[in-house]
Amino acid sequence: MQAPRIIRVPILPLGIINAHLVEGAAGCVLVDAGLPGSEGKVERALARIGRGWKDLKLIVVTHAHVDHAGGAAALRERSGAPIVAHADERAHLIGQAPMTFCPTGWFGRLFVKTPLIHEPYTRADPDILLSGDEALDLAPFGVEGIVRHTPGHTAGSLSVQLTSREALVGDLLASGVLLGGILRTRHAIRPPFEAAPQAVGAELERLVEAGMRTFHIGHGGPLDAREVLRHARGLRHLQPGPSHPQRAA
Repeated sequence: MQAPRIIRVPILPLGIINAHLVEGAAGCVLVDAGLPGSEGKVERALARIGRGWKDLKLIVVTHAHVDHAGGAAALRERSGAPIVAHADERAHLIGQAPMTFCPTGWFGRLFVKTPLIHEPYTRADPDILLSGDEALDLAPFGVEGIVRHTPGHTAGSLSVQLTSREALVGDLLASGVLLGGILRTRHAIRPPFEAAPQAVGAELERLVEAGMRTFHIGHGGPLDAREVLRHARGLRHLQPGPSHPQRAA
């Protein structure tokens, strides 16, 4: 099986919101589904590497925020690919329970007041649910690696760990000025929201210890292991901020 290749899918320009295709010899895995209406962007990214919907074998939803899960239902309908998520995110993905947001600073407190993060999306009940610390082998989907539970950003956050020593970690961390952007994209920052910073730090340290050398993220990046470790160690003594409920649709 060939080493996986990672293709960034720009959901919004300048790295503000990213999804990622992981291409293996036998197909592709999509990590995160972007905002509602992102299926055209994913289709164009597949076409750029000579692939089509039939080559998409799995959709990994790292967590249930709209910019990571909003396009999942439509992408599954287009491709037939199953969705995998963690059981702790299912109630949010099917609209059974609202999300909560714990801002990490002034930008998060401002962002939570905007309509974007509260945008409703089509419910997407996962086809594959991971429970606890259960992992999913990606080999049956054509990629060498695993999906594993990395809680902290949300209770059910998932990451993808590849044999190429690359990790796709959703919103465990971010980079850039404010969010993604064109400046300081290789400097790690906390994302606008983070439920349990100490848990995030522990998971990032564990990934570095497992040999991950490059980290692909939902906003900005990619980041190298040294920068990720610096950031992770800075989270050791932080406490989560107050939570804000999701607005009613």
